[in-house]
Amino acid sequence: MPVDVSFLESVELFRALDDVERRALAATMQPRPVNEGERLFDEGEAGKSLFLVHSGRVELYVRDHAGQVIVLSSVGPGEVFGELSLLDGQPRTAAARIVEAGDLLELDRDSLVALVRRIPDLALDLLTQMSRETRRADELLRQRVSRNANVDFEEHLSVFQRMADWTAWFSGSILFLFLHCVWFVIWVVINTANVGIRPFDPYPFGLLTMIVSLEAIFLSCLVLISQNRQVAKDRVRSDIEYEVNVKAELEVAHLHEKIDKLQQKLVEHANPDHRL
Repeated sequence: MPVDVSFLESVELFRALDDVERRALAATMQPRPVNEGERLFDEGEAGKSLFLVHSGRVELYVRDHAGQVIVLSSVGPGEVFGELSLLDGQPRTAAARIVEAGDLLELDRDSLVALVRRIPDLALDLLTQMSRETRRADELLRQRVSRNANVDFEEHLSVFQRMADWTAWFSGSILFLFLHCVWFVIWVVINTANVGIRPFDPYPFGLLTMIVSLEAIFLSCLVLISQNRQVAKDRVRSDIEYEVNVKAELEVAHLHEKIDKLQQKLVEHANPDHRL
């Protein structure tokens, strides 16, 4: 499949190139068909080329210490990936797998170096692309660090949920009890004692009973709503604590491995003939 020069014109990374330079670039890029489910490269693998998606879609991901997959980005037509290893010659910082079959265009390091020497602006475009990916990775990492469940829930509370929380808090306070005691005393005194006010709810205080019953119904509903939200918050907190515990366990295991290796090296250094 010959590389379409007009396609390179739509790629942000190569917009600084003129037609002659794009044709030269197209001549150096190697087409590579890929199938769905194919792993293009793994994290830590040596790499000296970048890829341009002509068609299909590629998913870039890493795995954390718990073995969970963290998807960094989904790369589609006209987007470039793999430029970090191309520039610094270091192992791949992420893995890539094909999620939608298509065709890729591969550019090796030697061809890129020749282009950058001819077009210095291309290096700035590459740095812009790298900074965009770095910002995306930073945002993902910020979302995955240990977070405060209370802050997460407070940011997404509706007005009704806030009202339910306030009602649940207030109904369990001393002030709520005191106000009801004052209310009941005044109500009973007005309707049983001769204080100059005509009784409006004589004994056995049917109106008061109805009001208190309705109040209890609404209060119980609001309190249950608040408790259900608290249960959801506790579930999130438990998940966060589990993730933290898993990370801590893995870090401890890594420390044990390092200590064992240090101990082995010390023993070998002290007694070269000794073998564990």
